[in-house]
Amino acid sequence: MTAAEALQQIADEVRACKSCKLHHGATHAVPGEGPADARIMLIGEAPGFHEDRQGRPFVGASGQFLEELLGLAGLQRRDVFIANVVKHRPPNNRDPEPDEIGACALFLDRQIATINPRVIVTLGRFSMARWFPGERIMRIHGQPRWHGDRMIVPMMHPAAALHQPQNRPLIEADFRRLPELLAEAERRHAPEPPPDVAAGEEPQQLSLF
Repeated sequence: MTAAEALQQIADEVRACKSCKLHHGATHAVPGEGPADARIMLIGEAPGFHEDRQGRPFVGASGQFLEELLGLAGLQRRDVFIANVVKHRPPNNRDPEPDEIGACALFLDRQIATINPRVIVTLGRFSMARWFPGERIMRIHGQPRWHGDRMIVPMMHPAAALHQPQNRPLIEADFRRLPELLAEAERRHAPEPPPDVAAGEEPQQLSLF
């Protein structure tokens, strides 16, 4: 099974999932979308009104702003995989509850394992809490940390900048650093050069005589 086929299988399972109460009031599940070989994965909190109607992540006002932010990093939506901590909209856009986050965690785990992104950007405090429990977003936003060989970059949710304009320059600055952070993550995964090449020596052909 290819990575794309695996992601499609996960999406099908998400749409059929009834493991928590969120599916009762939802119009559509929102599994996530993007290329199976994405080097960057963005993880938000939960679908909102527009996402619930369309079954796609980040398609409302926050999604439009997210596309602007990606542009600051020289990226487009099609370059990244976008998902959420929970896959159905909580009623009235309330915060997702621990059991709901837990029910969706297996799907998110599988998506991360399938895509194997170099960089994960957490958008908002609920996705941040997965890797940075007990931290405050205003204290650590934009500060990458390594979890194994994967870089995790906590950032504010785009909605926070829309609702509180003073936060907009902060999240814009964080996104502008993404190319630099991705390059750092790529260097960590680059294969070691052979010793001769590393020493600047030209490989020589051995004489037969």
